[in-house]
Amino acid sequence: MEKSIKIGGLETFSAVDFPNKIAAVVFMQGCPWRCPFCYNTNLQGLEGPDEVDWQKFIELLKKRKGVLDAVVFSGGEPLMQDGLKQAMTEVKDLGYIIGMHTGGYRPKHLAEVLPLVSWVGFDIKAPFEAARYDQATGSHGHLANALQSLDQLLASGITFECRTTCDPRILDIKDIYTMADSLKARGVKQYFLQKYRPIPSDKTTTDADCSKFFNDKDLLEYLRQNFEVFDTRM
Repeated sequence: MEKSIKIGGLETFSAVDFPNKIAAVVFMQGCPWRCPFCYNTNLQGLEGPDEVDWQKFIELLKKRKGVLDAVVFSGGEPLMQDGLKQAMTEVKDLGYIIGMHTGGYRPKHLAEVLPLVSWVGFDIKAPFEAARYDQATGSHGHLANALQSLDQLLASGITFECRTTCDPRILDIKDIYTMADSLKARGVKQYFLQKYRPIPSDKTTTDADCSKFFNDKDLLEYLRQNFEVFDTRM
């Protein structure tokens, strides 16, 4: 494959990035968002260093047949790169199943790659209000694209999960109820809450602040009742 993607990192063996599969994870360089809770800030800029040689990775995949089940394209934001479909096709042609982590940045690009994908982890950043999504993504005007991408996933029949990082600086417990109701109304079946771990520059958020979502028994029970699959990631 011609050099058409930029990779900022690689995990060669993961049991947590694709449900019930052993996967390699490709961390694609570049993200249009600046979420305040992001731990992968080194992947945000497209100008970042190319840390992984694609052809060497393909050779690794050829050797790992029977050990790995899947390849997950993560980021950064995979939909930011025009070469994503070509890269997925090459991996799928080797016999691997494809997963993707995304926030739904480019619905048109998502539509192009969905036929290649077997599972998606879809990030829900905030309640579906433009100002709240701007705050949670550190950018402007992306809610409509995220919602269009979510609707595409729902229409596709592909297995996917929605998940929210519970950053107490931008979300409260009431917000989780609101987001859950919106997701259920759209037909989402799987929802996960992820614990925020303070980024290095956050010197004020306490563990109690981060844990409040997960200690609220009424909230957790509500979510269990409203989704076919619900769990927490601490």
